[in-house]
Amino acid sequence: MPVASSHRVRFASADAFETSLLFSSSLWQDRSLIMKQKILFICVHNSARSQMAEAFLNEICGDDFEAHSAGLEPGRLNPLAVEAMREIGIDISHKQTQSTFDVFKSAELFAYVITVCDESSAERCPIFPVVANRLHWSFPDPAALSGTREECLAGTRKIRDQIRARIEMWCDKMCPVETTRA
Repeated sequence: MPVASSHRVRFASADAFETSLLFSSSLWQDRSLIMKQKILFICVHNSARSQMAEAFLNEICGDDFEAHSAGLEPGRLNPLAVEAMREIGIDISHKQTQSTFDVFKSAELFAYVITVCDESSAERCPIFPVVANRLHWSFPDPAALSGTREECLAGTRKIRDQIRARIEMWCDKMCPVETTRA
């Protein structure tokens, strides 16, 4: 996208010119006036993966997106996911799990629905109707980890870090780049 400068810029169409005006205008600089895209993360239980993804997206790209999460069979928050997130300064202990059906009934529209089920649960991972963009990011289920409490917490940390890396990569691609004028 061209940025206003002293250079002469040639546009391929009138639409490209109008778009460049929007992005270089003061209106664009006041990002609070731009509506956030809503994103829904879903998995089977809404107890760990989708909750972590929601928290990370709201933290990393909260100016551009409003993340939510839900599950096919909502249970209770995974205490190891809560602990793993708290270790990095994000508190999800106040979050409630919710059903994808309840979200569907609310008639809320989402720009993206991203399933975060692992491949072995993919056939049970919920499908959300009436969505423009559906993505699937496979992450292991922390509830399926076995071993001692410390081993399960270590596994949950690894999954947490994988989710964070995927969110950061997506935000790098999807969030507009802030530019400063010299």
